[in-house]
Amino acid sequence: MPIIKSATAPTFQLPGTLFTGLASPERGATSNAVWHVRLAPGTMGAPHRLTHEEIFVCVEGSGTATVGTQTHQLAQGDALIVPPDTDLALANAGTADFCAIVVFPVGGKAMLPDQAAFTPPWAK
Repeated sequence: MPIIKSATAPTFQLPGTLFTGLASPERGATSNAVWHVRLAPGTMGAPHRLTHEEIFVCVEGSGTATVGTQTHQLAQGDALIVPPDTDLALANAGTADFCAIVVFPVGGKAMLPDQAAFTPPWAK
């Protein structure tokens, strides 16, 4: 059974956002990819869609998730289930980091407007 140590897990950055890759096919997983996401205060995540269900579990701070036409407030301990093929945008309007553990099925893809579907690097 592979163990991914947080100290050596790969990281990926977008403006205001840090992804830490945990379980994924490149790291031994066969069914689900799991990563840690950290949104800095003031970060507005890019709207996107996913080909498969994605689950977020908030472990620190608070954030806002716009799923389709509904906006949800997330706080520590909350879980958000995003259905496939649904617009999603995360934001952190707070003063502290928003952190979540994310679970996404292996083979799932993300879709940005006007771009081909792709596997995010933290889920490879």
